[in-house]
Amino acid sequence: MADFFEFEADFIHSLRCIPMQVRYKLDTSGIKLKLSDWNQMTQEERQALLELPCITETDIQSYQNYLQQLILKRRGTPAEKLPIESHPAWLEPNTVPPSLQEKAQEIGVILTPQQWANLTPLQRFALLKLSRSGHENRNFPRAIAEFNLL
Repeated sequence: MADFFEFEADFIHSLRCIPMQVRYKLDTSGIKLKLSDWNQMTQEERQALLELPCITETDIQSYQNYLQQLILKRRGTPAEKLPIESHPAWLEPNTVPPSLQEKAQEIGVILTPQQWANLTPLQRFALLKLSRSGHENRNFPRAIAEFNLL
C-alpha cells in the first residue's frame, strides 16, 4: 500500500504529479522520469511504479527494467539515467544537511539532529527535494508542519 504525504493531497487521487514515493524510487534506481512521460502512463502503470519494491539490488534492477520498458514503449527512446548517490543525505540520520538547515531557517525553523534522526528516510528525502533551489517550494512549509518540525 502506498503512503502519501498530506502535502500531496491535491493531486494524489489523480496521480497527475509524480508522488514523493516514486521520486524516491527514481533517485534510488537512477532514472530520470519526466512529468510528460508520467502523464502518458496509464493509471495502472503509475500505480505499479508506486507499489513495486525498490529496496534490494534485485528490486532496484527490476524497477529500472520496468520503467525503462514503459518509457521505451511510449517515446521510443530509453529514459535518461542519473548517477546514484552512494551515501544519499536522506539515509544519513545523524547529519542535517546544511542546505536544508538554511532553507528551514528561512521560514523560522531550526532542525535539530534529533528531529532529523526521528524522520523516516522518505520524510528526509521529501524535505531535501522540497528545499532545493529552483524547486517550487510552496510544499516545504507544509511538509515541515506535517512532520511536526515547528
